[in-house]
Amino acid sequence: MANKTFDAAKENKEDEFYTQLSDIEKELSHYKQHFYGKTILCNCDDPRVSNFFKYFALKFNELGIKRLISTCYKNQEVDLFSQNDCEKAVWLDYYGNPKDPTSTDFSTVEVKEFNGNGDFRSQECIDLLKQADIVVTNPPFSLFREYIAQLIKYKKNFLIIGNQNAITYKEIFSLIKDNKIWLGYNSGDMKFIVPDYYKPRTTRFWQDENGRKWRSLGNICWYTNLDIAKRHEELVLYKNYSTNEFPNYENFDGINVDKTSDIPMDYDGVIGVPITFVSIYSPDQFEIIGLGIVGSCEFTNERKMEILDKNGKPTGKFTINAKGTLYRKHLATDKKPAAFKDCETGELYQSIYARILIKRRK
Repeated sequence: MANKTFDAAKENKEDEFYTQLSDIEKELSHYKQHFYGKTILCNCDDPRVSNFFKYFALKFNELGIKRLISTCYKNQEVDLFSQNDCEKAVWLDYYGNPKDPTSTDFSTVEVKEFNGNGDFRSQECIDLLKQADIVVTNPPFSLFREYIAQLIKYKKNFLIIGNQNAITYKEIFSLIKDNKIWLGYNSGDMKFIVPDYYKPRTTRFWQDENGRKWRSLGNICWYTNLDIAKRHEELVLYKNYSTNEFPNYENFDGINVDKTSDIPMDYDGVIGVPITFVSIYSPDQFEIIGLGIVGSCEFTNERKMEILDKNGKPTGKFTINAKGTLYRKHLATDKKPAAFKDCETGELYQSIYARILIKRRK
């Protein structure tokens, strides 16, 4: 029984993804002006192994950092079943090395123990959060909503890693829409070292020559509320609007655009674009209106539709309003078979994956 519980605890806590130093350097090089004279907190990072701590410690004087705090969460649930109670959650408070500013030896820096488990939600960690100016880390993906909410509550500046799908979370999208958070410079595939107890997967999982386990995630991005030049770079629009290329949705007053680069330059109404639009979004050029999924926008009709299988064949299953997504008429030029059939008219429709609804600023 203990072994089963131990395995379940580990499987349910797959939130440990150790970021490569090269990925940190690639993104943080764009924010150097923000770090001068600031207290930086890495509150999901064991300072003994974290590349976030390593980056800021090595560049402490170059960036003019005032103070660096790094905290470590200790999974006591896993330790309970592994009977390992010798290791504690720790944190580190670093003020640089005034005697030798060029030193890269951090072995003499005192590592302090928490009374609790170092969870970012604990009072011990909140007390440290209050002392920080900027939070930079890779937080637990499963707790992303709660983590962001805490940063907003305490009015902290931040630069953190997250799953791109988090854009569609109601809480996260609301912040993006209100220009309270936005995406950083880099997104896409990132490779992470993961703990030894993570079970191998059939794809995007491997071990290197040193026996370390790796996972690759293809939809990772950086979330921040630090102003960056990228936010003010406007997308060059070159296409003209046409009804054939940009069909209207059947259940919303707007047109569909499949590629962000194809946004028409002469259409003033609402435009549905892929969620990847957020990575190039400039509030100077566009206004975000809403999110094209159920519960996030007002659909204009509620047709009863039969769900079709991947080959466009009837399934005998039905839905209202295409399962709460935006949809358009199926076109003869579509590469994919139709997804739905109107039960009353027999017309065929395509369901559109989650769309950001935007308008050009005049």
